[in-house]
Amino acid sequence: MNRRDLIAGAGALTVAAALPARALAAGAHVSQRPAAGARRFTSKAVEAEIKAVKARIADPELAWMFENCYPNTLDTTVKLSMIDGKPDAFVITGDIDALWLRDSSAQMQTYLHLAARDVDLRRVYHGLIQRQARCIQIDPYANAFMEDPNAKSSLPAIADQTEMKPGVAERKWEVDSLCYPMRLAHGYWSATRDKAPFDSLWAQGMARAVATFREQQRKDGPGPYRFQRVDKSPTETLMLDGYGAPTRKVGLIHSMFRPSDDATVLPFLIPSNLFAVSALRMLARVHHEARADTAAARDCLGARRRGRGGARVARHDVRRAGRHGVGI
Repeated sequence: MNRRDLIAGAGALTVAAALPARALAAGAHVSQRPAAGARRFTSKAVEAEIKAVKARIADPELAWMFENCYPNTLDTTVKLSMIDGKPDAFVITGDIDALWLRDSSAQMQTYLHLAARDVDLRRVYHGLIQRQARCIQIDPYANAFMEDPNAKSSLPAIADQTEMKPGVAERKWEVDSLCYPMRLAHGYWSATRDKAPFDSLWAQGMARAVATFREQQRKDGPGPYRFQRVDKSPTETLMLDGYGAPTRKVGLIHSMFRPSDDATVLPFLIPSNLFAVSALRMLARVHHEARADTAAARDCLGARRRGRGGARVARHDVRRAGRHGVGI
């Protein structure tokens, strides 16, 4: 057996171990999706995509897996309603009844190419983009939010030593949490040219996000964010009274937690800073093209230029670390 066959076999065993026993029976490729009437949202474009892709997959089991996995976000996590006469979409992370800015954006990323052909699917994007903007206005430092903006967190995070505002489910400051809504907005605009989600409410939310990036460059002090959790694990809390490890202020944005929700040892999380540089460029384009808001676009590009200065330092440090065999 060669190396490729060995890796392929190991992957198949891993997938098989995760599947229900009834699904592994010979010929038992029965749908594991919720019954049609129990699905939270159904998109005609997504259903057509499932049929088209399945027809091109020769392996029946892989086709069955795709049919069950691809629509799962829409089937099980989307709560669609109206707020102030506009669509609202609350997309839970799956295993927790709360919305993560990062997770909800990534969950919906996979359907963007279908949005132009499905008006109902566009309503979900409209609702999610607006919901994320409202969440950011509640607290740009929070990573997760409750459906009810007046509710207290139902998670253990309610006991964290930080400013837990109503509507916040967890308050771990992660740079990428603000990057993902920027990328989703850009992806939706690029796919549809639909201006509907990009109103003044959305613009205010994005302005808070850009201001928070600047604030966490910490050129004028540590900023308002601090976080501590009573926990034995160092990955769950921050040192030095909740402000994290000391840094030299070089233009990089301080990220106190990673996308994994684990605390950073050193606050300059390089991949997230590079993501911010890219996301700000995307955001500037939406401001310019969808809203003709040149002032907001310039603000994004100005923040991006300052971030790029820090990013150049970061790339230098990555190269130097590589020469010395140090992992970052």
